[in-house]
Amino acid sequence: MSPAASLSGEAQLTDPWVALEPGTDPVERVRVLRRAHETFTEAGTVTRPVRTVVADSWRRSARAGVGPDGTASVDLMDGDLGAYRAEHPLARVMPLIRELMGTFAADGEHLLAVCDAQGRLLWVEGHPATRRQAGRINFVPGARWAESAVGTNAPGTAVAVDRPVQVFAAEHFIRQVQPWTCAAAPVHDPRTGRVLGAVDITGRDGLAHPHSLGFVQAVARAAESQLALLTPAGPVPDALELTALGRDEAQLLAAGRVLRLSRRHSELLVLLTRHPEGLTGDELLCALYEDESVTPVTLRAELARLRRVLAPGLLASRPYRLTVPVESDIGVVERSLETGALTTAVRAYAGPLLPGSRAPAVARLRRRLADGLRTALVARRDPDLLADWAHAPWGEDDLDVWRALAAVRPTAAVRARLSEVESEQAAPRGWAHQAARH
Repeated sequence: MSPAASLSGEAQLTDPWVALEPGTDPVERVRVLRRAHETFTEAGTVTRPVRTVVADSWRRSARAGVGPDGTASVDLMDGDLGAYRAEHPLARVMPLIRELMGTFAADGEHLLAVCDAQGRLLWVEGHPATRRQAGRINFVPGARWAESAVGTNAPGTAVAVDRPVQVFAAEHFIRQVQPWTCAAAPVHDPRTGRVLGAVDITGRDGLAHPHSLGFVQAVARAAESQLALLTPAGPVPDALELTALGRDEAQLLAAGRVLRLSRRHSELLVLLTRHPEGLTGDELLCALYEDESVTPVTLRAELARLRRVLAPGLLASRPYRLTVPVESDIGVVERSLETGALTTAVRAYAGPLLPGSRAPAVARLRRRLADGLRTALVARRDPDLLADWAHAPWGEDDLDVWRALAAVRPTAAVRARLSEVESEQAAPRGWAHQAARH
């Protein structure tokens, strides 16, 4: 088993963040992406099947003035680079990163790289021949690979969107980088949640696999865990703050300390937050697992791991419940909808709830939140709020919202996008009105 497979307990991340699904022909994918890249650089239009994360990054790159024929510049050299690296927080976890990634990079003729929060490469290590090839595009220590400097690339985009991301071939904005494939994941300060930088694996098309994305995410988590060892445990907090919208992995703020949760722990916290009275083991089993053969032993093991992640005394049992109040972004959206504060609800909605989760109870809550917002938006007919939803990644194909927006803001651009969505979905024009009457 490869290090990537052994480390990535959750290697199969949600599809939008994986560049190439297993079974996809990479040669054909490259051809289609190159054509889409040419269309964007010439006309500013993103065509399918460019992923949303890449399309958004291309647009940010263009707005930043990055040209497709540009190159990375080197900001830090020699003594300046050495001094900066020595003082950087990620220097403390570089031995761990090398231990986890070094052999995989060398054996696979890949590179491991670590950048800071501004996208500057601090360390680039790995196979000597690959390092020489990467040097020709200035993928070297001290070079600035921020999205605003060189466009779409895994380390720069990972720190820009604060998400693990994989970038394949012609998804890169700069043409000379398009022979490469890379996957990167941000690393956070465990005390504040601030992005410190990102860990990256870079190579050729062989890295275009879900495992490489899961691998760097696992390494980033290990680095955060190592950094957390330097943070002494504090007292039980008076309250918790849970952020779970628009994230595959929730974030918990407890006594000034930010905890990044695994997907399963995120699901557990969402459910326990929704049920302050507590849930039995059987109730949690039904809420969490599609597979009815999952045993209570599996659930108890997950809860034991969650208890170790949280401060002592936060998770009680019989029934399972949190012992302190929890404020969540989910609650903010729900209360705002209930009181008619639609603007507040839309602003608080950072995206679908744990979009990669398949837990039945989480999926039901995710649909209920999104449907409640969409219904309220269409009924309110506020052009600005409708536009905010329609231009968000989760709303770009929402036919009902685009029709509502076209009715109140019938600009050429809105009408053109509505026509595209209708054609893509092959839905009759009277569908939304018929559905609204029922």
